[in-house]
Amino acid sequence: MSHYQRIACLSTEAVEVMYALGAEDLVVGISGYTVRPARAREEKPKISAFSSGKVERVLAVKPDLVLAYSNMQADLCRELISAGVEVHAFNQRDVGGIFRMIQTLGLLIERQSEANDLLARLQTLIASIQGQSKAGQVRPRVYFEEWNEPLMSGIGWVSELIAIAGGDDIFADLAQFHSAKQRIIADPMEVVRRAPDIIIGSWCGKKFRPKSVAVRDGWAQIPAVSNGFVVEIKSADILSPGPAAIEHGLQQMRHIISSWQQQNLVSAR
Repeated sequence: MSHYQRIACLSTEAVEVMYALGAEDLVVGISGYTVRPARAREEKPKISAFSSGKVERVLAVKPDLVLAYSNMQADLCRELISAGVEVHAFNQRDVGGIFRMIQTLGLLIERQSEANDLLARLQTLIASIQGQSKAGQVRPRVYFEEWNEPLMSGIGWVSELIAIAGGDDIFADLAQFHSAKQRIIADPMEVVRRAPDIIIGSWCGKKFRPKSVAVRDGWAQIPAVSNGFVVEIKSADILSPGPAAIEHGLQQMRHIISSWQQQNLVSAR
């Protein structure tokens, strides 16, 4: 039995992993952005947003452990710690970090076996996707846009997933930065200069609009725009650093890249 009996989850991936480990009975509150599993939104009270939240709402569910994520929740974590609550703040930024988060959570709630099973499933899926990316295939240049006002790209785990799926992230140089402010593309023409073959949009909290990308000044000359490879992966499938990014986001990424490779193989003939 877990030492912790009342766990509040302030990020969607924490909820996702708790349920995946069969520990949903321990969850007493969730992030308002939770999407997986869908039933969590019906079963559990929503106690916070992502970058904002009131300590009183978290304390109201009487947690003995709070699971948080990143510097965006630092102020709320500090208040909770001051109120005497135990807090574990994750900060995973790449695929290896996602694996460590799952393993650590399994240890915290004494579900190591379930965590190992989940890790094995994710690792098998990654190996399968990598196997589909055959040596010798042309690797498309990929621009992944996580926000449009201002332009942001290069988020760590997404950059890594692009490579696993068989593409090259044109802003892989930004993946080293944790802060979103450090991943702002100040000059939109830099995207034009890097000439992506594929543009994938995933705007956090709002629907990606390919047509708005195509009409940006100077962007008509980008190969992805002129060839019609401007597509969306929903933010819930890729922007949370948890299992969904691999089980849903990576598979969609591979499908997009495979479609481009098949089209360009035909064109080359």
